[in-house]
Amino acid sequence: MYADALKRDLCFHIIMGLDMIGLLVHGPTLETLMNSTWSELMKGMDSGSFRDVRPEQDSQLVNSFAIDAEAELLDWMDEQKVDETLSTREALASCQDGEEGLLLLMKWASPGQWEVWEGRAFLYLEVALKREVDDIHELYTESVWNDVHANLTGMASEEYSERVVLNWMERRKALGESLDEKDDPKIVPTFEAHTRASTSLVYAINLAAEDHELQWIVGREHLEAKKWGHGAWNLKTFLHSS
Repeated sequence: MYADALKRDLCFHIIMGLDMIGLLVHGPTLETLMNSTWSELMKGMDSGSFRDVRPEQDSQLVNSFAIDAEAELLDWMDEQKVDETLSTREALASCQDGEEGLLLLMKWASPGQWEVWEGRAFLYLEVALKREVDDIHELYTESVWNDVHANLTGMASEEYSERVVLNWMERRKALGESLDEKDDPKIVPTFEAHTRASTSLVYAINLAAEDHELQWIVGREHLEAKKWGHGAWNLKTFLHSS
């Protein structure tokens, strides 16, 4: 029964192609942007003058070009009607969907992010947790991510990656699927994808643990921005608590 449910869930979510995202946010950079006035932010993003304070993009993570992040943010800002003399923090708090603007700012203030197909996140997180996860919603809970961070911090990426690949192979066997690339040409690309994703997850989590100026913000594609993050770094809480 578990194998059938797993196969159904994996197929559904992989077909949908939704991504789970672990966004690393550089706190001091974000504060610089939030403390600037709305007008200063618009002018700075338009001219590219803020790029000197943007974190260096990490080659081991998924990155966004500054010009693309700036264009997306400016497009969103153009749609808002706010007092341009307000600080960006105050202006965002006055917007109906200010969390969306905050998320765009966080993406600009990020050295990179970890992305994985939502369906495959079961594999990575269950290996990290050493237990099964009930459903897709549990994958995004604060308690799950607290445990993931606790279990992966300090672990060698190769060790975790090996555990993930072995677990994946065991799951395929349980489903009666072949591990021979002659029977399934996707075996090698899938193996390589699991290796990359698991290695980069450990790398990102350890990076956040070592650099206390980095915050780990979990979300997903098409999820309301106000539901991204946990605790004080939940975007709705963060925006309206100051």
